[in-house]
Amino acid sequence: MTRQFTLEEANAVLPRVRAVVAKQIQRRGEIERQLARLGEMTGAYPESVVERPDDGDDVRAVKQDLIARIHEYQRSWNELEDLGVVVKDPRTGLIDFRSRIDGRAVFLCWRFGEETISHYHELETGFSGRKQLAGDVRARLYN
Repeated sequence: MTRQFTLEEANAVLPRVRAVVAKQIQRRGEIERQLARLGEMTGAYPESVVERPDDGDDVRAVKQDLIARIHEYQRSWNELEDLGVVVKDPRTGLIDFRSRIDGRAVFLCWRFGEETISHYHELETGFSGRKQLAGDVRARLYN
């Protein structure tokens, strides 16, 4: 069973979500820098990060670091998903919370940098179909 959030519940978990997303954006930047470094060391941007028997010590160290960073990055997204949120775009920190408005399934939509959850969209429309949570809709989400 997937978790359904009221607006109040989603906003209550938002500080935790915000902290994780901030750290994840930082982690992603670190991973991308390490991938670029590995590409410079090996002469080609890596398609995957796998240790090989012929890797030099410096390349092996960078790969081990990358593997650990990637595992931590995935673990933290899984932590958010375990809360019941839906990670839509890890690059921008776009997060959805399943909810219902007048019996219809919708997503409450939040993007990193926004103070609170102030938008929603239909399941099929995605971010481009975001609508402002106006007073009457907002009131119905609290029950």
